[in-house]
Amino acid sequence: MRLFVGLSLPPELCQRLALAAGGVPEARWVAPDSMHLTLAFIGEVDGAAANDACEALDRVWGEPFDLALHGVGTFAQGTRPNVLWAGVRDSAALMQLQERIATALRRTGIAIEERKFAPHVTLAWLKADPGPRLGAWLADHALMGSEPWTVRQFHLYSSHLGSGPAIYRIEASFDLAEDAGEADDGDFRLESDD
Repeated sequence: MRLFVGLSLPPELCQRLALAAGGVPEARWVAPDSMHLTLAFIGEVDGAAANDACEALDRVWGEPFDLALHGVGTFAQGTRPNVLWAGVRDSAALMQLQERIATALRRTGIAIEERKFAPHVTLAWLKADPGPRLGAWLADHALMGSEPWTVRQFHLYSSHLGSGPAIYRIEASFDLAEDAGEADDGDFRLESDD
């Protein structure tokens, strides 16, 4: 099972982001129902490790907080851009939640991706050099943003790869409580497909 921890986005925001799709050659745009903000990438694990991840994530605490998108950019592999993204306004609460999640998973012995956390929402994967059209798209959408929304929970997602785009499924959800003492002690167990 291939897993990651992330935040879902309001459906209306995903639809608005999808309206910006187009105009970049060689771009594979993310479908609105697949948009998310990754907090920690776990990767391929067995059922026991997946359940350990659930138990660790159930102990993560934090209060709900507001989040908003701001700006666009790219990540590159070498010198060639390969990911087109929407950025996130600076948020101390988001950074704290991500650090708590990463720490909880590492304490359980689950290895997560060590890359520095750069909060973003992937909009498109760039399969080849898009040329000058990419620069034009970035300039046209430089002020892309959103109204704030309140983050009240985070999720453990599974990622299913195939010949088409990856399919993401929420396996477990974890509420952020107004008071850390209110955290739910629910028993999260992943169902095995085997």
